[in-house]
Amino acid sequence: MRIANALEPVRAIESLFYPPNCSVCGTAISNSEHLCSSCHDKAQRILPPFCLKCSEPFAGAIEGEFTCANCAHRKLEFDAAISAYRSRGVVRFVILQFKYSRQLHLRHPIAGWLNEAMGDARLRNRAFDLIVPVPLHPARLRERGFNQAHLLATMLGQKIGAPVSSVLERVRYTMTQTAFDRIDRMENLHNAFRLRKKATVRELRVLLVDDILTTGSTLTECARVLREAGAQSIYAITAARA
Repeated sequence: MRIANALEPVRAIESLFYPPNCSVCGTAISNSEHLCSSCHDKAQRILPPFCLKCSEPFAGAIEGEFTCANCAHRKLEFDAAISAYRSRGVVRFVILQFKYSRQLHLRHPIAGWLNEAMGDARLRNRAFDLIVPVPLHPARLRERGFNQAHLLATMLGQKIGAPVSSVLERVRYTMTQTAFDRIDRMENLHNAFRLRKKATVRELRVLLVDDILTTGSTLTECARVLREAGAQSIYAITAARA
């Protein structure tokens, strides 16, 4: 969070001389915004019907609750994963700019999408003892300079009044998940995470935070470690899902 805080005074001074613009299309916007209304409206919200386990939307008419084929044929260690938007168009552009181009101010709209996901019925009245960001391997953290999941988890924690703790650590440097299909992703991540020494989650209600859910392999491997460490419940939340 130190990087983000250090940039705030600079951005405040810049705003006195340069009018703020939409981070996607460049249209002039107010100081309190990061996306213009047109770009914001292009974000594809995930709406029912969707899989209760992973929030995968169902492209058709269906009544009642259902579990998608992706979840039905494998064991996912989290109780449910909730995402606000599809990782398409504007949403994907904003997240990638934040994550890979160090556009740290974009944490604000992404954190807003996370907060929208908290309004889901699966989370709405649920209390959490701990918010846990998905960790980066130390080598990747040095490359990127920050952990996007930790920044987002911190902002969400401030919003909902829950403590944030990096109780998980990534102990294997794995290739980026985009290079693998679902089965290979699971193999790539096997034993990639562990609980930090002296950390405890026993009997705690945990909210796991990341930016994007693709197949759920990262979240379920993190949840497995938390589950084996005695967590009472584990819900996952992301701003978007593929």
